[in-house]
Amino acid sequence: MLGYDDVVACNQRLSEKVFEILSDDRMCITLGGDHAIGIGSVDGHVRQRKNIAIVWVDAHADLNTNTSSTSGNVHGMPLALLAEEFAGMWPYLPNMDWQVPRVSTKNIAYIGLRSVDDFEKDMIARYNITAFGMRDVDKYGIHDVINMALEAIDPTADRSIHLSFDIDALNPLEAPSTGTSVPGGLALREGIHIVEEVHKTRRLSVMDLVEVNPQIGNEQQVKDTVNAAIEIIKAACGNYR
Repeated sequence: MLGYDDVVACNQRLSEKVFEILSDDRMCITLGGDHAIGIGSVDGHVRQRKNIAIVWVDAHADLNTNTSSTSGNVHGMPLALLAEEFAGMWPYLPNMDWQVPRVSTKNIAYIGLRSVDDFEKDMIARYNITAFGMRDVDKYGIHDVINMALEAIDPTADRSIHLSFDIDALNPLEAPSTGTSVPGGLALREGIHIVEEVHKTRRLSVMDLVEVNPQIGNEQQVKDTVNAAIEIIKAACGNYR
């Protein structure tokens, strides 16, 4: 298992690489690993493009701090490290001076939430973070949800978009090989549609695809999860059904 120093060093290198790729005016796709890589990928993005909007597709909010987390897992903390509003909630973190919170919670939208801690619920409410859970997807439909999310975090349609997609946002029946699956998720076709709509803006600059774990499940389950991830990535690259 990776320790704190490994997570810090890997994310610093990732931030540098994302910055480099965007500087060449290329789109960047990062593959995890767990969602802790969002620290480095978003950091590199916001340093290079400044004004970004984040679409976080996930069953979980990943908004815990070191004191609110009950598990201590860093992959449940990336957005709390990246958000400006959370800067004062953290102690000094050794070797993390390269990472400065630069993203406003006003520029973050969640889609697919269904396992959110009480602290995270309080923070989402306090900062009025745009958040669509599965009940909202059922109520409005995925097409309206993704477009409402984009309108909320990018009202002038001029921001560079960061799409961070955790495979556990999908229903475990379609993507079972992941470590923190939660029943009742998005259908694969809904996940693909989210990515298609973001790609259609022509402002998708960085996409993370995380939490595919081929060590979980049998051969068919691994194959199904990997194939789902491939379809998501294809949509990010402009493949339309």
